[in-house]
Amino acid sequence: MSVVIESVKAREIFDSRGNPTVEADVVLSDGTLGRAEVPSGASTGEKEAVELRDGGKRLQGKGVAKAVTNVNTEINKALHGADPFNQAHIDQLMIDLDGTPNKARLGANAILGASMATARAAANDLHIPLYRYLGGTDLELPQTFHNVINGGEHADNAIDIQEFMITPVDRSSFRDGFEKIVNTYHTLKKVIEAAGYTTGLGDEGGFAPDLKNSEDALQMLHDAIIKAGYTPGKEIAIAFDAAASYFYNRDTKNYDFEGKTYKSEQLGEYYIHLLDKFPEIISIEDPYGEEDWGHFASFTKKYGNRVQLVADDPVCTNPVLIKDAIKQGMANSILIKLNQIGTVTETLEAIRLARKNGYTTMISHRSGETGDTFIADFTVATNAAQLKSGAPARSERVEKYNQLLRIEEELGTDGTRLAHFPDSVDFD
Repeated sequence: MSVVIESVKAREIFDSRGNPTVEADVVLSDGTLGRAEVPSGASTGEKEAVELRDGGKRLQGKGVAKAVTNVNTEINKALHGADPFNQAHIDQLMIDLDGTPNKARLGANAILGASMATARAAANDLHIPLYRYLGGTDLELPQTFHNVINGGEHADNAIDIQEFMITPVDRSSFRDGFEKIVNTYHTLKKVIEAAGYTTGLGDEGGFAPDLKNSEDALQMLHDAIIKAGYTPGKEIAIAFDAAASYFYNRDTKNYDFEGKTYKSEQLGEYYIHLLDKFPEIISIEDPYGEEDWGHFASFTKKYGNRVQLVADDPVCTNPVLIKDAIKQGMANSILIKLNQIGTVTETLEAIRLARKNGYTTMISHRSGETGDTFIADFTVATNAAQLKSGAPARSERVEKYNQLLRIEEELGTDGTRLAHFPDSVDFD
C-alpha cells in the first residue's frame, strides 16, 4: 500500500523577533513526520502573497490563529490521502482551495507551512536529506551574503540603505569562506567600537551603529576587510540592499534619502559614485522603488555588466512578475523568498524562469526567522548559487550556515560544486 498524507496540523509559534508565526506538521500514513516553520518579513513588498494575521488586541494583532485554523481544517481535509511525493499536486491543491490570486483567504503562511512540511515528510520517508530529495545529484554549495551592518527598516539608525553585506569571493570550501566572514565580522565590531559607536545588533544579526550616512558604513566595511587580513574585492567583496521602496516618495516620484532629495537619475549617479569609490561592491539589491521599473531597467542597461542588480520588491518571487521584469530588462538577478509566493513549487518555477533567461538567483531569509534550516537545503538543491541569511550571529541565522557546513561534510569535496561569483556568471 502506497504512503499517503494522513494529517496536517499547525500551531502558533514565535519567530526571532518575538512575533507569532506558523509551524506545520505533515504526518504520513506510515507515521513519518515532516515539520516546517514559516519565516516573516519586516521589509515586505506590496506584491507579496498575503501573510494572514488575526488583527485585534491579542499579540498586538499579529497572531496567526486564523492561519493555524485554516491548516487544521480545510488544508488538512484537502491533503488527507494525497501523495506526499507529488509536490506540484500538493501545492496546486492548496492554491485551488484558497481561490485567490495572492493566497489571501487561507494565508500564504498557512499554505507555505504545509508545503514545506510535505517536502520534508517525503524526504524523511525516503530516509534521504531534504537537499537530496529536492535536488537529486546535481548539487552546489552557495556563495553566501552576510548582512553585517543594518539600516533602513532593519535598524533604528540614520542609515537609509537597509543591508550592507560581505561575501567571500575567494574560498577553497564553504567552511573556508565562512571562516573568513566570521573573522571580518568580529574585526568590524572592533572598527565600529574604535570609531566611538555602539555595537547593538539589528534584526538580522548585523551591527546597527548610528552612522551619519551609508558611505560611512561602506568605509567601515572596507576598513574591516583590510584589518581582518583580506583584500577587498579579491577575497571579501561587498554587496548592499538599498530597499529603495522605503525612501521612494510616491507623491513627488523622487527619493528622500538621508536628508536629501534625489531624482531617479541622481540616485543612479550616487550609486555609481559608490561603485567608483568602493570597486569591491559586486551586487546591489532594489536600487529603485518597486513602482520605478523604468529607471531600474535603464540602470540595468547601462551598468548591468558592471554589477549584479537584484530585484526583490518589484517581483516578489512571483513568476508572472518575473516574466514582466525580464521583458522590460529590469535587473539581472532575482531574489528568491519562499514566503513571498507561498509554495515550494511556485518558488522552484521562479528560479527556473530566472535562470532560463540568464538571470542569477539569490535565496533569502526574512528578518523574522526561525530555527528551520529549510532554505539551506533548498539553496543547495536548486543550485541557486547565492544565499543571504544574515550575519554570523543570532542562532536563527547561524543555523542555516551550520547546516551548510553539515551538507558540505556529508557530500565531501568530490560530491558537490562550490558556487563562485562572478566567475560562474557572465553579465556581458
